[in-house]
Amino acid sequence: MVVKEGIRAQIIESSRQIFSKYGFRKTTMDEIAQSVRKGKSSIYYYFTSKEEIYKAVIEKEAVILRNEIHDALSNIHDPVEKVKIYVTVRMKTFIALVNFYEAIKNEFLTNLDFINKIREKYDKDEMLLVEGFLKEGVLQNKFNIDNTELAAIAIVTALKGLEIPLFKYNNQINLDDRIHHLLNILFFGIVKR
Repeated sequence: MVVKEGIRAQIIESSRQIFSKYGFRKTTMDEIAQSVRKGKSSIYYYFTSKEEIYKAVIEKEAVILRNEIHDALSNIHDPVEKVKIYVTVRMKTFIALVNFYEAIKNEFLTNLDFINKIREKYDKDEMLLVEGFLKEGVLQNKFNIDNTELAAIAIVTALKGLEIPLFKYNNQINLDDRIHHLLNILFFGIVKR
Protein backbone atom coordinates (compact mmCIF):
# COMPACT_ATOMS: atom_id res chain seq x y z
CA MET A 1 0.00 0.00 0.00
CA VAL A 2 2.87 2.38 0.78
CA VAL A 3 4.45 1.64 -2.61
CA LYS A 4 1.13 2.29 -4.36
CA GLU A 5 0.72 5.64 -2.59
CA GLY A 6 4.31 6.55 -3.49
CA ILE A 7 3.70 5.83 -7.15
CA ARG A 8 0.40 7.76 -7.06
CA ALA A 9 2.26 10.72 -5.54
CA GLN A 10 4.92 10.46 -8.25
CA ILE A 11 2.24 10.45 -10.97
CA ILE A 12 0.53 13.48 -9.40
CA GLU A 13 3.78 15.42 -9.13
CA SER A 14 4.82 14.67 -12.71
CA SER A 15 1.33 15.50 -13.93
CA ARG A 16 1.45 18.87 -12.16
CA GLN A 17 4.37 19.84 -14.35
CA ILE A 18 2.80 18.52 -17.55
CA PHE A 19 -0.62 20.09 -16.93
CA SER A 20 1.01 23.43 -16.08
CA LYS A 21 2.97 23.32 -19.35
CA TYR A 22 0.26 22.09 -21.76
CA GLY A 23 -3.01 22.62 -19.88
CA PHE A 24 -5.67 20.05 -19.12
CA ARG A 25 -7.04 19.65 -22.65
CA LYS A 26 -3.72 19.22 -24.46
CA THR A 27 -2.12 16.87 -21.94
CA THR A 28 -2.33 13.19 -22.86
CA MET A 29 -2.14 10.05 -20.78
CA ASP A 30 0.84 9.02 -22.93
CA GLU A 31 2.76 12.11 -21.81
CA ILE A 32 1.90 11.41 -18.18
CA ALA A 33 2.99 7.77 -18.51
CA GLN A 34 6.23 8.81 -20.23
CA SER A 35 7.03 11.32 -17.49
CA VAL A 36 6.95 8.63 -14.81
CA ARG A 37 8.53 5.98 -17.06
CA LYS A 38 5.54 3.66 -16.93
CA GLY A 39 3.23 2.22 -19.52
CA LYS A 40 -0.11 3.93 -20.03
CA SER A 41 -1.89 0.82 -18.72
CA SER A 42 0.10 1.16 -15.49
CA ILE A 43 -1.20 4.70 -15.04
CA TYR A 44 -4.75 3.37 -15.38
CA TYR A 45 -4.03 1.02 -12.46
CA TYR A 46 -3.60 4.07 -10.22
CA PHE A 47 -6.08 6.47 -11.83
CA THR A 48 -9.16 5.71 -13.90
CA SER A 49 -8.82 8.75 -16.18
CA LYS A 50 -6.97 11.95 -17.00
CA GLU A 51 -9.76 13.81 -15.18
CA GLU A 52 -9.06 11.86 -11.99
CA ILE A 53 -5.36 12.72 -12.22
CA TYR A 54 -6.20 16.37 -12.82
CA LYS A 55 -8.52 16.38 -9.83
CA ALA A 56 -5.71 14.95 -7.66
CA VAL A 57 -3.34 17.62 -8.98
CA ILE A 58 -5.80 20.43 -8.21
CA GLU A 59 -6.50 19.06 -4.74
CA LYS A 60 -2.76 18.81 -4.04
CA GLU A 61 -2.21 22.41 -5.10
CA ALA A 62 -5.16 23.56 -2.98
CA VAL A 63 -3.52 21.85 0.01
CA ILE A 64 -0.19 23.51 -0.82
CA LEU A 65 -1.86 26.94 -0.89
CA ARG A 66 -3.74 26.32 2.35
CA ASN A 67 -0.59 25.02 4.09
CA GLU A 68 1.55 27.95 2.91
CA ILE A 69 -1.00 30.41 4.27
CA HIS A 70 -1.50 28.47 7.51
CA ASP A 71 2.26 28.17 8.10
CA ALA A 72 2.79 31.88 7.48
CA LEU A 73 0.00 32.81 9.89
CA SER A 74 0.62 30.22 12.60
CA ASN A 75 2.38 32.58 15.04
CA ILE A 76 0.74 35.87 14.05
CA HIS A 77 -1.75 37.34 16.50
CA ASP A 78 -2.21 40.88 15.21
CA PRO A 79 -5.13 40.99 12.72
CA VAL A 80 -3.49 43.79 10.71
CA GLU A 81 -0.36 41.65 10.26
CA LYS A 82 -2.54 38.64 9.44
CA VAL A 83 -4.18 40.47 6.57
CA LYS A 84 -0.81 41.71 5.26
CA ILE A 85 0.80 38.27 5.43
CA TYR A 86 -2.26 36.53 4.03
CA VAL A 87 -2.37 38.81 0.98
CA THR A 88 1.37 38.51 0.35
CA VAL A 89 1.61 34.75 0.79
CA ARG A 90 -1.57 34.09 -1.18
CA MET A 91 -0.45 36.10 -4.18
CA LYS A 92 3.12 34.79 -4.20
CA THR A 93 2.03 31.17 -3.79
CA PHE A 94 -0.47 31.48 -6.63
CA ILE A 95 2.43 32.02 -9.05
CA ALA A 96 3.64 28.47 -8.40
CA LEU A 97 0.18 26.89 -8.52
CA VAL A 98 -0.60 27.23 -12.20
CA ASN A 99 -2.98 24.25 -12.31
CA PHE A 100 -5.01 25.38 -9.31
CA TYR A 101 -5.29 28.87 -10.72
CA GLU A 102 -6.34 27.47 -14.11
CA ALA A 103 -9.01 25.29 -12.48
CA ILE A 104 -10.39 28.21 -10.51
CA LYS A 105 -10.46 30.65 -13.45
CA ASN A 106 -10.89 28.71 -16.70
CA GLU A 107 -14.52 28.66 -17.82
CA PHE A 108 -13.76 25.86 -20.32
CA LEU A 109 -13.25 23.49 -17.38
CA THR A 110 -16.75 23.99 -15.95
CA ASN A 111 -17.93 20.79 -17.61
CA LEU A 112 -15.82 18.89 -15.07
CA ASP A 113 -18.10 18.58 -12.03
CA PHE A 114 -15.26 18.35 -9.55
CA ILE A 115 -13.89 21.73 -10.74
CA ASN A 116 -17.09 23.50 -9.72
CA LYS A 117 -17.02 21.81 -6.31
CA ILE A 118 -13.39 22.79 -5.80
CA ARG A 119 -14.16 26.39 -6.84
CA GLU A 120 -17.09 26.61 -4.43
CA LYS A 121 -15.10 25.16 -1.54
CA TYR A 122 -12.08 27.38 -2.24
CA ASP A 123 -14.20 30.55 -2.46
CA LYS A 124 -16.10 29.71 0.72
CA ASP A 125 -12.94 28.86 2.67
CA GLU A 126 -11.17 32.01 1.51
CA MET A 127 -14.10 34.28 2.42
CA LEU A 128 -14.37 32.70 5.87
CA LEU A 129 -10.64 33.05 6.50
CA VAL A 130 -10.58 36.73 5.55
CA GLU A 131 -13.77 37.46 7.44
CA GLY A 132 -12.19 35.83 10.51
CA PHE A 133 -9.24 38.27 10.36
CA LEU A 134 -11.60 41.17 9.97
CA LYS A 135 -13.79 40.14 12.90
CA GLU A 136 -10.68 39.81 15.08
CA GLY A 137 -9.63 43.30 14.03
CA VAL A 138 -13.06 44.75 14.83
CA LEU A 139 -13.06 43.07 18.26
CA GLN A 140 -9.58 44.41 18.98
CA ASN A 141 -10.68 47.86 17.79
CA LYS A 142 -8.10 47.85 14.98
CA PHE A 143 -10.57 47.87 12.07
CA ASN A 144 -13.56 50.12 11.55
CA ILE A 145 -15.84 47.79 9.56
CA ASP A 146 -19.62 47.72 9.74
CA ASN A 147 -20.07 44.50 7.77
CA THR A 148 -17.14 42.06 7.88
CA GLU A 149 -18.75 39.73 5.34
CA LEU A 150 -19.00 42.46 2.69
CA ALA A 151 -15.48 43.67 3.52
CA ALA A 152 -14.16 40.12 3.06
CA ILE A 153 -15.89 39.90 -0.32
CA ALA A 154 -14.31 43.23 -1.36
CA ILE A 155 -10.81 42.14 -0.33
CA VAL A 156 -11.03 38.74 -2.01
CA THR A 157 -12.44 40.35 -5.16
CA ALA A 158 -9.55 42.83 -5.24
CA LEU A 159 -7.05 39.98 -4.90
CA LYS A 160 -8.70 38.04 -7.70
CA GLY A 161 -8.45 41.15 -9.86
CA LEU A 162 -4.67 41.12 -9.42
CA GLU A 163 -4.33 37.46 -10.40
CA ILE A 164 -4.65 37.85 -14.17
CA PRO A 165 -1.99 40.57 -14.45
CA LEU A 166 0.16 38.53 -12.08
CA PHE A 167 0.12 35.52 -14.39
CA LYS A 168 0.03 37.38 -17.68
CA TYR A 169 2.94 39.69 -16.88
CA ASN A 170 4.72 37.46 -14.37
CA ASN A 171 8.22 38.73 -15.14
CA GLN A 172 7.23 42.32 -15.90
CA ILE A 173 5.53 43.37 -12.69
CA ASN A 174 6.81 44.09 -9.25
CA LEU A 175 4.50 41.99 -7.14
CA ASP A 176 5.74 43.44 -3.86
CA ASP A 177 4.92 46.98 -5.04
CA ARG A 178 1.44 45.95 -6.18
CA ILE A 179 0.73 44.21 -2.89
CA HIS A 180 2.07 47.19 -0.94
CA HIS A 181 -0.22 49.61 -2.81
CA LEU A 182 -3.21 47.30 -2.44
CA LEU A 183 -2.62 47.03 1.30
CA ASN A 184 -2.19 50.81 1.57
CA ILE A 185 -5.54 51.39 -0.09
CA LEU A 186 -7.12 48.59 1.93
CA PHE A 187 -5.95 49.99 5.27
CA PHE A 188 -5.97 53.72 4.61
CA GLY A 189 -8.40 54.22 1.71
CA ILE A 190 -8.12 56.89 -0.93
CA VAL A 191 -10.15 59.66 0.71
CA LYS A 192 -8.22 62.47 2.43
CA ARG A 193 -9.09 62.80 6.10
